[in-house]
Amino acid sequence: MVDAMADGVFTVNAEGNLVAWSVGAARITGYSSDEVIGKSCHILEGPNCKGFNKLAEFLENPTPYPWGICNQECKVWSKDGRELYLYGNVSVLRDDHGAIVGAVGTFTDLTSFILAKEKIRVLEEQARSRESFQQMIGRSAEMQEVFRRVRLAAQGDVPVLLTGESGTGKELAARAIHALSARKDKPFLAINCSAVPETLLESELFGHVKGAFTGAIRDKVGVFQAAEGGTLFLDEVGDTSPLLQLKLLRVLQESEIRRVGDEKNVKVDVRFVTATNKDLKHLLTTGAMREDFYYRIRVFEITLPALRERREDLPLLVNHFIAEGSNVHAHPINDVARDAMKQMMKYTWPGNVRELRNAIEHAFVTAEGDCLSVLDLPPEIRTTAPLSRSASIKEPLTPEQQAERDRIFDALRETRGSKTKAARLLGYSRVTLWKKLKQFGIRGTSSQVR
Repeated sequence: MVDAMADGVFTVNAEGNLVAWSVGAARITGYSSDEVIGKSCHILEGPNCKGFNKLAEFLENPTPYPWGICNQECKVWSKDGRELYLYGNVSVLRDDHGAIVGAVGTFTDLTSFILAKEKIRVLEEQARSRESFQQMIGRSAEMQEVFRRVRLAAQGDVPVLLTGESGTGKELAARAIHALSARKDKPFLAINCSAVPETLLESELFGHVKGAFTGAIRDKVGVFQAAEGGTLFLDEVGDTSPLLQLKLLRVLQESEIRRVGDEKNVKVDVRFVTATNKDLKHLLTTGAMREDFYYRIRVFEITLPALRERREDLPLLVNHFIAEGSNVHAHPINDVARDAMKQMMKYTWPGNVRELRNAIEHAFVTAEGDCLSVLDLPPEIRTTAPLSRSASIKEPLTPEQQAERDRIFDALRETRGSKTKAARLLGYSRVTLWKKLKQFGIRGTSSQVR
């Protein structure tokens, strides 16, 4: 009966030497009874395999184990050198006087189950790695290309230019480049060039010495020195003046800075990553961007796609932001109604991932239950049709016309559809803008275009 069992059955004497070894035990381990009888159970030990390591301890003192039975998951070494994962039970055997004379045990082979589970875990990790990369999320081909280029950028030390609309995650990409690079243990500092007045930006970047200007009451270290050995991320670099661009170009070429008011240069070792949501090539034509500076910062370019260009990632992002918000807010959201997801998929998200995050934050405030409904979304998402680039155009546009069309669309998006403000921003008359809208097939609802 014992030999008919699929599980392995064995007995050992008080010294831990094998006394009996079933057919099932032989089949699982590859050792026949003739090869193990009379030998220590340590025969099943091998590299990284401790065998029945608790057996000797159990035979010496079974008291701590309930009912005198030891349950153990263990890894053993088969005769042909395979690692086997076993689950076994061992019970002591006593004589008429209560003295331990040995033990009887059984074990089940869990190897195929454990290996299958490990394979599933690896596949799940690989899937997660394809969907999430250094806090950037996306399974779309566009984002996979971004992940690939971020990895390439991290391998070297050349200047990187991150381009894309506002809210697409350029700073996350910059942080990913730093985290994967050899500089990961050094500082990562970010500065938004458009958020600092031009008169103060040079001091923020390079630092200054005491008395350099009114209010400079002490020496100050700039971000270039503070980021020594690490990475400096300059966001909205397109908003810098040509004069400051020239000074930044010198840093890139010479690897040294001069603090405001100082007479000597200081060597710096900093990885340079910049970002912009503007058309730098257009700025070249207007003189707002120096050509030498442009080509120096654009050694390796990574373009972050707009959310409307990777709609398949939207459910992933929604679930991520919901999980994130559920850990912060008083009541969690566990599900998204079909109509809410459908409306979010239809919306063009001019504010990109940042706008989506804010929309989910809005839903946490308005949702009454644990399901996000369409009524919990911000009004502009649930009720209006956003501007569309997809009107018919009779003839293909030239690259210059396409660039102009994109600038008009961006201006309308920035001014929330106000044609008057967009025309002013673009330097057009209102009549000229109307003609351009018709020429380039840009349309919008009356609630957005005034």
